[in-house]
Amino acid sequence: MADIVPHLKVTLEGAQKMLAAAVAKAQAMGVPQCIAIVDDGGHMLAFARMDGAKVLSFDSSFRKAMTAASSRAPTGGMPEGLDIRLGIATQGKLLNVKGGLPIVVDGKTIGAVGVGSGTGDQDFEVAKAALAVLPGAKTDF
Repeated sequence: MADIVPHLKVTLEGAQKMLAAAVAKAQAMGVPQCIAIVDDGGHMLAFARMDGAKVLSFDSSFRKAMTAASSRAPTGGMPEGLDIRLGIATQGKLLNVKGGLPIVVDGKTIGAVGVGSGTGDQDFEVAKAALAVLPGAKTDF
């Protein structure tokens, strides 16, 4: 087994491109959003709170992104009950609400996008728009 492996990562430029696409999608939908882009460790790379977005959606968008990066899966799909236990165990860092998607390139999770302030379906659509502009990113969630 190797001692080190190559590592893909989302750059600031990539995160900003994704953020711009998500904002454009939210504007086209007429739904102001909070949008968070994180790296694979759940650290914030880019964020926007659009005019009119719910103030507390900062927290939910960031937590959705952290959850999607950590679980390497879209948010909103955890079994009922497990989501509450994991939320408590992580002091609220993991959130099982629709709107978080992992950024997967070449089969590796390299970050995530989390969106909050609309309905779960609206948040999900805005997150998908962010992924669509990143070359090689999985978009079939």
